[in-house]
Amino acid sequence: METVILAVVIAVVVLAVLGGLVVGSRRKKPLPPPPPPPAAPDITAPPAEPHVGDEAETPREEPRRTIEEVDLPGGGAPTAVEEPPVVEAPGIEIPEPTAGRLVRLRARLSRSQTALGQGLLTLLSREHLDEDTWEEIEETLLVADVGVMPTQELVERLRERVKVLGTRTPDELRGLLRDELLKLVGTEVDRAVKTEPEGRKPGIVMVVGVNGTGKTTTTGKLARVLVADGRTVVLGAADTFRAAAADQLQTWGERVGAHTVRGPEAGDPASVAFDAVKEGKEMGVDVVLIDTAGRLHTKTGLMDELGKVKRVVEKHAPLDEVLLVLDATTGQNGLVQARVFAEVVDITGIVLTKLDGTAKGGIVIAVQRELGVPVKLIGLGEGPDDLAPFEPEAFVDALIGE
Repeated sequence: METVILAVVIAVVVLAVLGGLVVGSRRKKPLPPPPPPPAAPDITAPPAEPHVGDEAETPREEPRRTIEEVDLPGGGAPTAVEEPPVVEAPGIEIPEPTAGRLVRLRARLSRSQTALGQGLLTLLSREHLDEDTWEEIEETLLVADVGVMPTQELVERLRERVKVLGTRTPDELRGLLRDELLKLVGTEVDRAVKTEPEGRKPGIVMVVGVNGTGKTTTTGKLARVLVADGRTVVLGAADTFRAAAADQLQTWGERVGAHTVRGPEAGDPASVAFDAVKEGKEMGVDVVLIDTAGRLHTKTGLMDELGKVKRVVEKHAPLDEVLLVLDATTGQNGLVQARVFAEVVDITGIVLTKLDGTAKGGIVIAVQRELGVPVKLIGLGEGPDDLAPFEPEAFVDALIGE
């Protein structure tokens, strides 16, 4: 046993000695020499940028000029740069004179003559005027929106005059009908728009009416009528509830050089009307036109607002005119609107618009009889100068034709 242990010890010692010899031999082995430093690269100048049309090659020697050899531009005047054309603001328009305007627009007004004037002349020209014929005459007048009471009055007078006249020539019938229609329309009424109050300026005119009757447009056209007659005008855009109403009115004013007073959208219309009159006084203009909102005549609260506008304006001065704008094509429905407006504000005059289309001329008679105030202006088209002062003779002549 001891022999085995001795042998194992000897073997371990031998292995340890051999391992030490191996490690020692590795430590004594020299390291490889470091690599030599890299040689400096040869730097070659890059070729010059090629000229247009040249190949990429070394630039050729080219002759160069000194600054003395270069021809400099002469000291002449510099070239003028054209300025953009100045866009001039559109000039102020000169409205068409109002004198005799209705006569010039007679052709448009005569479109209503078929239902009234010519229809009556045809019936009255019959050889025998029996009861059936008179009933047709009465029906013609009612269809033409003359109204019940005026129709009955006209038929009675026609009966009497035809009976006295006996034989009837076309000229006699036309003269007879003209006389009776003029009596109904009225020739003694003052139809001038009041814009010149005594002892003060400006005259104040308020325009009222339902939306869709052409109220704002009529206000703008009325400004043109006044300017054509030599007046200066300020416009008050008190219709603050309808979108773009103030813009529309301002455009009308700019065409004739009239100043427009406006407020914020959905603002207080009475405040705008008050400021318009105030500025009109400060500017010393002749007339202030106030365009009001197109109140629904069935809404009591809104109609009260219109009454407020009137009261606020009268803190400056009394209103000289309150013009009610009616659409002539609505016929008897327009009379319902007229009654309600007359209860809220004191209507002093009527403006009938759209009288050149399908309107029946009898509405002029009916609305005057209903309100007891005269028709002062009529609208006969879409043009800017198609608003005319109402002239009874020219109106009746257009209805019955030549």
